[in-house]
Amino acid sequence: MSAGEAAGNETQGVHGGQTFIVKGQYIKDLSFENPHAPHSLVVPDLKPAIDVNVDIKAQKLQDDLYEMTLHITTRAVADESTIFLVDLAYCGIFQLANIPPERIEPLLLIDCPFVLFPFARRVIADTTRDGGFPPLMLDPIDFHSLYLQNRAKEEAVAS
Repeated sequence: MSAGEAAGNETQGVHGGQTFIVKGQYIKDLSFENPHAPHSLVVPDLKPAIDVNVDIKAQKLQDDLYEMTLHITTRAVADESTIFLVDLAYCGIFQLANIPPERIEPLLLIDCPFVLFPFARRVIADTTRDGGFPPLMLDPIDFHSLYLQNRAKEEAVAS
């Protein structure tokens, strides 16, 4: 097996003709705000509270091609003032072929963000570090629980 074949197998899962392939990933939108610089960078022992919001959206591009957007907003607040704000929309293009229709939504909203999260986490860590702060290392996210919570909210609104 060549190195190229091995690399292709890392992003592809085939089970009974079902295919899950990561076709690409990219930053769609990235914003960093440091509204109180340089003052916020020279305050000793600043320990801000970090607020993290996550939103996941998926859209069909073609027959078996989907774009999944992992939108993460992080805000550091100290003394009721924003220290920094990072707003990231990190996307992946996924090919889902021969997947039963009832499995597509969970794949897009659980498995796809799970694949993208480590890369989005690195972008946020690099951005906060490049903004003059210690790198913000987000804790892992349980996308399965997030999916179930969102489904429960949707069902409550529908009834």
